[in-house]
Parts: sequence; structure tokens; C-alpha cells
Amino acid sequence: MSAASANPVPSAPPSYEEAVGINVNYPHPYPVPGSGEKPDGKGTNLPPHMGQPPPANNPITVQTVYMQQPVMFYDRPVQMVCPSCNQMIVTRLSYDSGALTWLSCGGLCLVGCIAGCCLIPFCIDALKDVDHTCPKCSALVGSYKRL
Repeated sequence: MSAASANPVPSAPPSYEEAVGINVNYPHPYPVPGSGEKPDGKGTNLPPHMGQPPPANNPITVQTVYMQQPVMFYDRPVQMVCPSCNQMIVTRLSYDSGALTWLSCGGLCLVGCIAGCCLIPFCIDALKDVDHTCPKCSALVGSYKRL
């Protein structure tokens, strides 16, 4: 018990400045309120609030735009929206003689098919160009060229 009575018991804990070791004579990093100002900031002259202006009574119109992906046309029907009549369609195919058909005919003539056999490429749809048309409005929506 004699050891406990040798150390005096402090009456109050140390202040923050004493515990952390801040020099109380060092200037504060933030402004200290003056005589006319209150520390809670209610006596300060703040700039006026510059918020958003009040909403106007104009109605807002929203337009929804649907972007269609580019359609790749081949030798098979394609399901798409017709740009002419704006209907969902499956294209109708029509075959026309194109560059591959004529080159095949000329190649067969050079080989020696002269008795009309050189005209066989004009009967084969796999050698012709393909046109895609709308079945509802008959508009041409795309084409596929073999060469």
C-alpha cells in the first residue's frame, strides 16, 4: 500500500493538446472565429445558394429511336424489319445472272462445251446473284453478289 500512496492520483485527464504534444502557441491551420462570429458558423455571411432554377411547366417529349443492326444478305432468306413498310418480314429471294454466271459460261466455252452445254450455269441458282425483296410491299431490301 505504501507504493500506491507514493504516486499522486491525477484529478483530471490531460487535454488533447497535452496528450498529443501539440504546441498550443502554434497558429491553427483553420481560421479561428473572430469576435463577431460564433464558432458554430451561424454568424458568418455565406454566399447565396446557387442551386438549380425552379422547373418550368414545359412538357417533355421523349422519342424512342430503335437502331437496327446492319443486315448481312447471303443466299438464304433473312428475317428483318422492312425499311419501306416497317413490318417484320422474311425476305423473298429472286435470282439474277451475275458475273459468276457469265464467267462460268465463258470458261465452259473455252474448254470446248459448244453444243449448248456452256449455258448450264444459267440454270444453276448457286452461280447467280440473289436479290432480297419484301413479300408485303415488294421493295428491294438488299442483294448478294457472288463476285
